[in-house]
Amino acid sequence: MENLEAVLKKHKLTTGEYENILSILGREPNMLEISIFSSMWSEHCSYKSSKKYLNGFPTKAPWVIQGPGENAGVIDVGDGMAAVFKMESHNHPSFIEPYQGAATGVGGILRDVFTMGARPVANMNSLRFGNVTNNDDISRHQRYLVRGVVAGIGDYGNCMGVPTIGGETFFDESYNGNILVNAFTLGLAKSDEIFYGRAEGIGNPVVYVGSKTGRDGLGGAVMASDSFTEANKSLRPTVQVGDPFAEKLLLEACLELFRTDYIVGIQDMGAAGLTSSSFEMAGRSGSGMIMHLDKVPARELGMESFEFMLSESQERMLICAKKGYEDKVVDIFRKWDLNAEIIGEVTATGNMELFWHGERVADMPVQPVSEQAPIYDRPTKEPAYLATIKNTTINDFAKVDNQEAFDTLLNSVEISDKSWIFEQYDSMVQTNTIKAPGSLDASVIRIKENGKALSMSSDCNPRYNYIDPFGGAAAAVVESGRNVAMSGARPLAITDCLNYGNPENPEVMWQFAQGCYGIKEACAKLNTPVVSGNVSLYNETNGIGVFPTPAIVMVGLNEDANKTLPSSFQKEGASLYLIGDTNSDFGKTRL
Repeated sequence: MENLEAVLKKHKLTTGEYENILSILGREPNMLEISIFSSMWSEHCSYKSSKKYLNGFPTKAPWVIQGPGENAGVIDVGDGMAAVFKMESHNHPSFIEPYQGAATGVGGILRDVFTMGARPVANMNSLRFGNVTNNDDISRHQRYLVRGVVAGIGDYGNCMGVPTIGGETFFDESYNGNILVNAFTLGLAKSDEIFYGRAEGIGNPVVYVGSKTGRDGLGGAVMASDSFTEANKSLRPTVQVGDPFAEKLLLEACLELFRTDYIVGIQDMGAAGLTSSSFEMAGRSGSGMIMHLDKVPARELGMESFEFMLSESQERMLICAKKGYEDKVVDIFRKWDLNAEIIGEVTATGNMELFWHGERVADMPVQPVSEQAPIYDRPTKEPAYLATIKNTTINDFAKVDNQEAFDTLLNSVEISDKSWIFEQYDSMVQTNTIKAPGSLDASVIRIKENGKALSMSSDCNPRYNYIDPFGGAAAAVVESGRNVAMSGARPLAITDCLNYGNPENPEVMWQFAQGCYGIKEACAKLNTPVVSGNVSLYNETNGIGVFPTPAIVMVGLNEDANKTLPSSFQKEGASLYLIGDTNSDFGKTRL
């Protein structure tokens, strides 16, 4: 291949990975195949730096119906009902284009949930921004990012008719170069009607449904698997554009489809678009697939085959239908004014065969691409800054008068009222919200089908995680669990969004490893398995990474929605009790 070094650099592939590709194919890849390997083996899609540590998470319990590995996790909430939930990051796109980055983050996590057969009933978010209080360029830009992100979240969720019932917002200078936008969705489904992302059954047709494919989002998965520099931090073509009204139609069409017996599996076209959805569906089943890319509905003229495979245009799904029912599937989506085209079929070859106007333009084994991406054991090293922190005590700081300390706290953007953020979100639509944003501790919705309630809380203290990555991550699990318990619910399971810097930096990799160990230990002690989640690495600009931020959402069940506990004073004269011991810890965490 000519200019191999430049090609590999553009596609973020190493020489070793290219040699692996040659071994898999038994020949040189063409540019379309290189692009597919690049996306599927990107950090964002393959978890090649993090998988070693994620494999140790507890994932099973009697109430867990589906753990990690599918579009979302599923737990049993009784009476034939299941809660389906997951948390995802959209950090890089939101830093480049805050409104669309945040909006499409919400759209993507909604699809992850309703593609499992669940109607979304609650959204939450976990947001991290830089310094917003000064009058310099950084703070002005951060205020622009805050306004864009909050508007994007609110507009998309509000248009979808899904309440945003809670979350958290944190400001710190460590996020000046990379903001974090983590979105969570929970849906409800019948426990025996869960749908999975699989393509199996030789000859079963593959159907494309939803919006048309454009050039937006090209290379998004690869972009999200790299650090920002001054040269690349304005990559607007890699940011998708969302349409919540199309997504609402897609939601209702999918839920109508799920009431039939027409399909084998369904998958959201998220990161890496048609590439990831097709390879993952076939890979989970050990199948092969033929796809005719010229049959994919196009939004723009003159699009090429690689653009159809790598576009991350929003509001699209890939369906494996039962043979003979494909026309019925198409009819449902067209009734909802959505595109629907039969673009391929399942095969027994184990290969992904892609055709462009009758010409085979790619022929690749599915399993090595989707299920056998490289897994790295990257070097780890305890950060040098910890040596200084370990010897720091409260006595190293000047004494502050109590009144001055109190005034400083109240003036902090961290402590101040954040209703200006969450009042932009509709928290009461669907009329099931019991505890909305601003109610403290966990947010709560009722399950109208059985009279129970689901409690959920998003938590993480990045400063704790900076000085103690193990204890900080464990504390996030425990804090979210306490908040759920304080609402009267029993904590059952978590989803996470693990946001860290550059994994090629041994100190960052050490932080990540310690964070995973902390989550593992805390979840084991609380008996709250990890059922879904996301890893976001390379949150770094010009060599400066964010604080370790393992955001945790705990979900719990209250057997009686009427027994939800409030987190506010109920009457004058009530007694107040402090439970537990107060230690002299300074910026330290304890389990």
